[in-house]
Amino acid sequence: MDIQIKKNLFTIKTVLFIFLAQWGYSQNKQPIYTVANIPWEEWKGNHRAELIVEKPADAVVLDLEWRRHDKNPELKRFIIVHEESGDSITNIYRAEVDNERCKLAFGPVTKKGKYHFYYLPYTVQEEYGFYNKGYLKREDMPDREWLRENDLSNQKKWKNLPKAKPVEFQARTEFDNFYPMEVIALESEKKSLLNRFNRDFLVFPEDRKFPIRMLDEIPQKWILNGPSDQFIGEAQKNEYYTFQLGIFAALIKLEDVKVTFSQFESGDSNIPAAKFTCFNTEGIGPYGKSFSKQVHIPQGKVQPLWIGVDIPEHLSSGKYTGTVTISVKNYLPQTIEVQLNINNKILADRGDSEAWRHSRLRWLNSTLGIDNRPTKYYRDIKALEGTSFVLREKKVTLSNQFLPSSLQINDREILDGPISFIVETDKGIERFTEPYNVKLQEDDTGIKSGSWTSSSESIKLSGNGTIEADGYLNYKFRLTALKSIDTRDIRLEIPFRKDVAEYMMGMDLPGTSVPNRHQAKWNGPHDSFWIGNTGAGIWCELRGSSYNGPLLNLYHPEYPISWFNNNKGGFKIVSDIDKVRTIVYSGDRYLEKGDEIEFEWSMLITPVRGIDYKSQFIDRYYHDGGDPMPSDEDLSSGVKIVNLHHANNYNPHINYPFIALDSLKSFVDQMHLKDQKVKIYHTIRELTDYVPEIWALRSLGNEILSSGRGGGYPWLREHLVENYHPQWYQWFPDKSADASILSSPGDSRWYNFYIESIAWLVKNVDIDGLYLDDVSFDRRTLKRIRKVLDDLKPGSLLDLHSNTGFSKGPATQYAEFFPFIDKLWFGESFNYNEMSPANWLVEVSGIPFGHMGDMLHEGGNPWRGMVYGMTVRYPWFTNGVSCDPRDIWKIWDQFGIADAKMIGYWEKNSPVIVDNDDIKATIYTKKDRALISIASWAPEKVDVKLNIDLEVLGLEGKRVKLYAPAIAEFQEEKTFELTDKIPMVPTKGWLLIIE
Repeated sequence: MDIQIKKNLFTIKTVLFIFLAQWGYSQNKQPIYTVANIPWEEWKGNHRAELIVEKPADAVVLDLEWRRHDKNPELKRFIIVHEESGDSITNIYRAEVDNERCKLAFGPVTKKGKYHFYYLPYTVQEEYGFYNKGYLKREDMPDREWLRENDLSNQKKWKNLPKAKPVEFQARTEFDNFYPMEVIALESEKKSLLNRFNRDFLVFPEDRKFPIRMLDEIPQKWILNGPSDQFIGEAQKNEYYTFQLGIFAALIKLEDVKVTFSQFESGDSNIPAAKFTCFNTEGIGPYGKSFSKQVHIPQGKVQPLWIGVDIPEHLSSGKYTGTVTISVKNYLPQTIEVQLNINNKILADRGDSEAWRHSRLRWLNSTLGIDNRPTKYYRDIKALEGTSFVLREKKVTLSNQFLPSSLQINDREILDGPISFIVETDKGIERFTEPYNVKLQEDDTGIKSGSWTSSSESIKLSGNGTIEADGYLNYKFRLTALKSIDTRDIRLEIPFRKDVAEYMMGMDLPGTSVPNRHQAKWNGPHDSFWIGNTGAGIWCELRGSSYNGPLLNLYHPEYPISWFNNNKGGFKIVSDIDKVRTIVYSGDRYLEKGDEIEFEWSMLITPVRGIDYKSQFIDRYYHDGGDPMPSDEDLSSGVKIVNLHHANNYNPHINYPFIALDSLKSFVDQMHLKDQKVKIYHTIRELTDYVPEIWALRSLGNEILSSGRGGGYPWLREHLVENYHPQWYQWFPDKSADASILSSPGDSRWYNFYIESIAWLVKNVDIDGLYLDDVSFDRRTLKRIRKVLDDLKPGSLLDLHSNTGFSKGPATQYAEFFPFIDKLWFGESFNYNEMSPANWLVEVSGIPFGHMGDMLHEGGNPWRGMVYGMTVRYPWFTNGVSCDPRDIWKIWDQFGIADAKMIGYWEKNSPVIVDNDDIKATIYTKKDRALISIASWAPEKVDVKLNIDLEVLGLEGKRVKLYAPAIAEFQEEKTFELTDKIPMVPTKGWLLIIE
């Protein structure tokens, strides 16, 4: 049959079907759907039916067509309450309960009037964390005597019982509302639909105001309106306009669904097809590369296709018509005629400030911040003759194999010889030729990269290397077996100078002194390590799995196959007299001729920058999650930066600060009037259920939202129903709880959306940066964020927090972030009183990496913290324990610590030496004055003497004393002579001013 004739018949059938469906609906007089004017008690659930009982009776029958999408409605408690009196019905007899309807009898009904039928009551969990409650179990069985007297087991008798009349379905809040897109069609209605439209698949165009929510059911709305081959939308100039096409795989599984667009025309004006996109079938990834997606729809399922069109600002107004064609492998395509009525108004912000427009979906394909410029602080890479590259404070020299032979920072050499990549067989170490096919791939100011080939008798090596302006290096070596070969090992060796390799962390070790010998496997998993001191070092990460971001508890990547090698791979340290050699080995393996395997690793030269000591002591943080607004008294202590956490009235919803924009803007404006910077909690890992785009994101499969077991807070169970992973939960007494779901690990277009959202918040809310709380993206995304912030608002700040329980050592996992952040807050789950000085220095302080930090868990340890220049943030506390830093801050200000030079015990030239290795001292020096922080790691009380070089301090020949000012809950006022022994209590210490 001719396609056009089929199309005309389809249109006639649609009109007839809509008429019949709507006529039938009006005859049935179904209850209406509304939202309560005042929300009822939360524990009763988010939904109820309003019933009218015309007279009292011992038993009343209810036949309710409730069209529910949630799972197992028969397992949830029923509560029936008289509206006026509040009396509850004692007996409820269930005759039939499923997703389509419930048929029951209840009584005795002693009063006529309106009754509320609650059918989804649940346990309210007022504490935050992870929702671990659920729905109330079924009500008790009805009284046997009541059942017998009313003969309810006899269905014929039901006809004579009075009927309860359902008049209204109510949602507790608009956010809970099922109507119209989650009110399911009955099976009988779906069969009727399929009988009338004998097509392989049906298309239901939908306005953006009605996001398609159900993927395994079709809504009653589609029964009433029918499928259509037409769509009309209203848009404005400069708007990014969106709409949907719901594809119902009615009869068959649909494979390889494709969407194509025609040019849209209105007289002499047109919108090119290139201005349209289908987010489900194509896009731009987080690193700027275009991609296409295959869409398959199982038989009986629904696939929303979200369409976006970029309407030019200078387009003529008018009616623009064109087509959208849905093609499916091996079946006839369907063409939808679309008319966009574009009025003469210009939408200045593209529609981004009005969530219902879904214009922000275009952010998914953003490339904002993708370029090869250096970020702030760093300079253009300067290439010298040969193979040396000068970066700010750093110099990289490559060997003839393009691996580093020299890595320097501030003219200090880190390596004790070239880094080597070794392939060893029974015959010995493979000898590779000089590189050939050398190509320069990128030659920009912030990045240099190249490729080359080298070969041995048995293996071809295809190498790719990258150097970035901040001292980050990345290598990928692809090995191809030229003949079948047994390898004893394939490994990476990095030789460190002994005077550099003082400390290390990673590979199964916390921050510690470098051991003479150490071996580790891939437990944890451990995928990175750092070796160095406060002046020089190298961080190295072994890569190759699909996810290379931080190893959070939420994201456990697969081991890199090449390095792991079925657990034959591992790590070891060999320490000699003059050098420390690290060996990352992969063990023996057999390679067939033609086999390929890739080894990837990254390195970072540390410290990434010079420490800004002045900022550490001046830019003090106010960080109170639930009550983020500091008082004037709070600010008088020297607070300069306010962190706005989530889960409060100003930023209520996790990782989506667009729901309470007026409150957020008001907060930022108030703080700016008081000369405070405001950074907000806004990260990627989990996503609130309040996201307006959540249905569009869900239509993308697991690209952005992770699949999972379901469950969690009832809103998720009632709306998402299945195939999601519940995450952080925050209860609010005045609105629905904030219930987040896990975002997918690894790269996704949500990174693009996230970066655009940051830019929008800077431009429209005037935020001053971000507080990052354990994130899942890698350095490429953070580098984009850094560039966007610097371009839009120089001076913006990035603050990074992590939990050692999540990250297995956050300083190792986040080292690649360090070039782009301003502050560390690595403290959650740290046991400060059990950590060694090396552990403090390497994992918490940030000092070896060019940063400084703050303490967190249970108030930290103020005495030890001051050795590393740290206090807690005010007024943050955990587990009911706080440590108010303001009295210490007063000492800072009285002494003028911001203008002092900090010299820690780790420095070789410290003018303060303690006669006990378990006592550590850091001195802050100024002209004619000094402040000494000493803290004990000794297991018992000890008395120690300080050997102070007065000449270095400019105090030689003067009579000086050590004065301990009174500090509440820290120390009593006391004066010591230079020759006095100073008493030290375990885990505590002193702040002493040399006067």
